[in-house]
Order: sequence, then C-alpha cells, then structure tokens
Amino acid sequence: MSRWRPPAEKSTALITAQGHQRLKTELDDLWRVRRPEVVKALAAAAAEGDRSENAEYTYRKKQLGEIDRRVRYLTKRLESLRVVDTTPTDPQAVFFGAWVELENVDSGDTSRYRIVGPDETDAATGWISIDSPLARALLKKRVDDEFEVELPSGRHGFAILAVEYGAG
Repeated sequence: MSRWRPPAEKSTALITAQGHQRLKTELDDLWRVRRPEVVKALAAAAAEGDRSENAEYTYRKKQLGEIDRRVRYLTKRLESLRVVDTTPTDPQAVFFGAWVELENVDSGDTSRYRIVGPDETDAATGWISIDSPLARALLKKRVDDEFEVELPSGRHGFAILAVEYGAG
C-alpha cells in the first residue's frame, strides 16, 4: 500500500520559446535515442538466462521505466504549455520573460533574474519560476519601484534597476 500524498500545486503553464524547444529536444532524444539503446541492452541482458539473479536485467528494466515515465510526463506537459514569445504591450513593466536587475536595499548587492516558466528554472543562470515568491512580487513593477518580499531567508527589500525583454 502506498502512502497518500496531497496533490502537487498546479504550476503555471507558461514557457518561453527556448524552454519549449529544449523540452521537445529532450523528448525526441529520449524517444529516438536513449529508449532504443536501453531496449537493446535489456534484450541482451534477458538473453543471458536466469533473470532472478541478473543485475543487468533488473537495472535496464528500471532504466526503461524511468525513461517511459519521463516521456509520458513530457508528452502531457508539452500539450498543456502555452508558449509566450511576444513582448508585452508595456515593456517598462515586469511580466513573464523579462530580465530584471535588482538591488538589495539592505546590502546594496545587485542581481539579475529572468522570469520563466516552472519547467525551465535554472538558479545558476538566474532563471526563476514565475511561481516563485520573488517573481510574484516583481510582476507589474517598474524601474525604480521598491518592494519587500518574504523569501526563505527572511524578509528582504529590493529596488528595480532595469527591465528588459529579449535574449539578454
């Protein structure tokens, strides 16, 4: 019997054109390259005889299950996503796809973020999810606006230094 888990929060079904292409490429790679390789290796492991003590067979079955699970997820997710590839009518305000330069009011540190969909977040490059507290607080703000937001590290104040759209 499995443990009950509450349903996951619905994530925003928005994605940039680059993120959508990346997910499509991952799906294509899984389906056309990785899955056939694993199926071939699984068949070779199955041909070795006794499957109950065959670690290679067990590993390949598990690997095939993981690939199939990811393929199902990506197929469903790509159908439900809406690609946003246009600049908003008010490019001075912060909306989906914006690059935003912020200054921490307390420390004076500056940082640059891009607001993207939850499927394409990457902390190393500064891509934050539109569902994150910081992105939610940024929406519809403009250059020179100051705001406070509750982050996991506590309450912080920020000032917006720049807003731009494009490849950045």
